[in-house]
This record gives sequence, C-alpha cells and structure tokens, in this order.
Amino acid sequence: MTDERRTDPEAKRRPATPQELKALSHPLRVRIVRLCGDRELTNKQLADRLGVDPGTAYYHVRQLVDAGFLEPAEVRTGETGALEKPYRSTGRTWWLSVPLEDLDLSEGFAPVDAFQQELAEAGPDSIATYARFSLHLSPEDVAELDRRIVAVIDEFVETDAERRHLPAHGGLFLLHRTEPSHGAPGGTAPAGD
Repeated sequence: MTDERRTDPEAKRRPATPQELKALSHPLRVRIVRLCGDRELTNKQLADRLGVDPGTAYYHVRQLVDAGFLEPAEVRTGETGALEKPYRSTGRTWWLSVPLEDLDLSEGFAPVDAFQQELAEAGPDSIATYARFSLHLSPEDVAELDRRIVAVIDEFVETDAERRHLPAHGGLFLLHRTEPSHGAPGGTAPAGD
C-alpha cells in the first residue's frame, strides 16, 4: 500500500453513485447491510430479525442487490428441508465517499437512525466504550480529525476477516456543531458497513 493510501482515507474511496446514495438512504437498508456483513441471511431471516414483513424486507434487499451492496450466497437447505437463498454483504459501502452536501437530511440521516435502532435493540449493556467530547475546531481541524479517525478505522476494516471469530461491534463516528449552522453542510463520510 502506498504511503498516500495509508495516510489519506479518501485515497482509498470512490464517490458514491446516485443509485448507491439512494440505496443507503433508508435505515432499514443500512441495517440489512450490517446484518448480512455478520453472516449470510435469507429474506425471511432478515424480516424476522428486523420485525418487518417479508415483502418489505425483499423490497429493501433488492435495492441493495441492485446497488451492489448485497450479493446472493449459495442456496442452502434450511431447517425445514426447504431451499433457502441467503444474501451477504459485499463490503463495498465502507469504501464509498459520500459528500454530505449530496444527502437529503430533511427526513433524518439513515446511518444515525439505523445506529439508534441497533443500540436500542442491543440495550445499554452492549456498549463497549464511548467518548463524548466538545472541541473548538476550524474547518481544517475537522478535516484532520476526520482523516485520522477514519484512517484508524480503515486499518481495522481491512483486517476484520482475521477477527471473524470474535464478537461483532458496531459504532458510529459523527462530529456535529453544537449550535445550528446557517450554512450548507460540508465534509464527506464513509458510508459504513
């Protein structure tokens, strides 16, 4: 890996397409991608896990397959002897660059909504660590903090397959202004997986 790719997380990423942005704009789809990153799941298993009907789960799965975020795994025989068609995450969402100004945040922010749902479902005992902070930062400081934190997360993402035998942990790095901004949002964010 080149020094630039190691120190600049954006050098590893490519811009998200409009189809990819749309696919990641719903919290249920964000959750499906994460769940299928942990293990291969069928449409029925996803519906049961997420508390939605199978038709709703199937609709969202199709959106994610069409965007390249999920792929069919090998057909398998289920517990009842019926054939099952599971899906798995392709791992592509983390390596996308999503400019915040390209997002419609008027109805919420799907990654935050999905994170809140997952945390509520897992309960407070699931929290492994957290850091809450308030910093005074210039736009350049924000960019540098983001670059450094994402670079560390990238290292763990790149080697995650080596730790598949360990418990899965989810997280979200989000930096916000403590007072309302009257300008347009800026910055980019990895889409996450």
